[in-house]
Amino acid sequence: MSNAILDPTGRGAGGSASDRGALAERHGALTGLRVGLLDNTKHNAMLFLQEVGELLVTQHGAASVSIVETKANFSVPVDESIVSRFEQECDVVITGVGDCGSCSAAAVADGINFERAGIPAAVVLTDAFGVTGRMMAEVHGAPGYEWITTEHPMASLSPDEVRERAAGLMPQVVDALSRVRS
Repeated sequence: MSNAILDPTGRGAGGSASDRGALAERHGALTGLRVGLLDNTKHNAMLFLQEVGELLVTQHGAASVSIVETKANFSVPVDESIVSRFEQECDVVITGVGDCGSCSAAAVADGINFERAGIPAAVVLTDAFGVTGRMMAEVHGAPGYEWITTEHPMASLSPDEVRERAAGLMPQVVDALSRVRS
């Protein structure tokens, strides 16, 4: 167990939050990449993520969905052991769905943690929680961090509506995972 103390301001003993590393470099295309899915346990999140993963493989050239994991608690950011597993098993990751305050904040923190580990991440939040996501990005020293926004709610959609939502968000998912940032 680590003796590190979590500083809620996002600043650690080693300097400011902005000193902790840049976001992951993109590959420019998804062809041949392994996709990881991180489910935050919210209703419909796993179905949404599985549909996105399948579409990335069947329509966008990703090699496979290589790791699927469910968080123990939707309101807490991923720990280093989860990030390490994803580093070993995938090239890009999709996480979400942030459709409440604490799960949205944690989803943004998850995306930033994956990015800083060198894994491009696509985070999905519903439009009702953009302010929460923005605050978490600022706390983590990444005020310009971008995520994918979808209409709220996600939890009450039927399975067919979830699949339709996933298909409709594919351009943003592909862009988030592959667009080379300048």
